[in-house]
Amino acid sequence: MADILRIGREHLATHGAAALSLRAVARDLGVVSSAVYRYVSSRDELLTLLVVDAYDELGDAVDRAVDAVDPADHRDRFLTLGRAVRTWALAEPARYGLLYGSPVPGYVAPAERTTPPGTRVILRLARLLDDAHSAGALHDDLPPLPELEQLTEPLGRIRSEFELTAPDSVIARGIWAWSALFGAVGFEVFGQYGADTFPDPAIVFEHHLGLLAHTLGFRDTRDPSR
Repeated sequence: MADILRIGREHLATHGAAALSLRAVARDLGVVSSAVYRYVSSRDELLTLLVVDAYDELGDAVDRAVDAVDPADHRDRFLTLGRAVRTWALAEPARYGLLYGSPVPGYVAPAERTTPPGTRVILRLARLLDDAHSAGALHDDLPPLPELEQLTEPLGRIRSEFELTAPDSVIARGIWAWSALFGAVGFEVFGQYGADTFPDPAIVFEHHLGLLAHTLGFRDTRDPSR
């Protein structure tokens, strides 16, 4: 199975998800296709295995990075999470594209298998924000938004499912940060800025990450007044 995943990752990077073929994987493994079908029943099954594998590797990379940061430095833990996502995505653009790029025609990911690994990073972000709120490490000087009242029910379900204690305003900002973080990473991975717009995309990303941290309400440990 490990060899099938390895070849599948290579084909994903070379040919793209839509062109994945179990026959081609078998050919590169040097076996007849029936041998591969004993382990992987279809192209969709191979895609699901690759999706779960990529989500778990991304989740592991984020966990390792965040766990190495002082738990009391909530802002730095958030920044570290964002940087870990970017680092993994730039190292694995094809696998990042499989997770967050265009859907593969004809493939529907089975939620019961892909949702648990697929929510690892957002769950880590949510709990990081929840810890920061509990520790009083977030300021809340943003004006209240009337739309928030219309999100009470879904935000309440998220709070219950993830076992969070933070108020709706914090959870809603966390969801925004999730989409904004992956949007910024995706822009860089997929070349949306253009080849010559920014000589150093890392500086752009750090600027975006700092803006996210500020809007989320993290107190800047370099300047306690902020």
